[in-house]
Amino acid sequence: MELAKYKACICEGAAENAIMDILLDKELLVFSREEMLEESVIRCRDGKKFEQKYLRKGFAEKISVIRILDSRREKFKIGKAYEHKIDVINVITAPEIEMLIIFAENQYKEFKKSGKKPSDFCKENLRMSDVKSYDYVFNYFSNSGILVEAIKEYHRTAKIPKGEYTLLDLLK
Repeated sequence: MELAKYKACICEGAAENAIMDILLDKELLVFSREEMLEESVIRCRDGKKFEQKYLRKGFAEKISVIRILDSRREKFKIGKAYEHKIDVINVITAPEIEMLIIFAENQYKEFKKSGKKPSDFCKENLRMSDVKSYDYVFNYFSNSGILVEAIKEYHRTAKIPKGEYTLLDLLK
């Protein structure tokens, strides 16, 4: 994965945002906050809105748009005038970012048996009612080592299609 000088990190939800903030704060990624637009994670999933807010500022160099999302089907459409100014890198967390908590809790086998969605498993089986909130996830992974191990375990067990990126690909 080759990244441009400027990066825009776009997260789908609050949990993804918390995980990226932890990784950025601990300097565990292949890029830093200083290289990012506005030096923070962006919560803007719509390509047209992203274009209006960020691309019309006239960047001289290309921008890598790093999207952290759980859907492989979600498109990021921008106008033809800006297509050459960005490269979009989709980092897939399918089926859901809550899989990282399941791995951190060493509950993957139980999760597989349950047939539940990861967020439902966390809420019902692990009694984590706020599993999708920024604060809960940020506090849960306050030890970034646990987060990194969960990312590695997810990558090891997931069936990742060729050419697809996961959070592991963003780690130093």
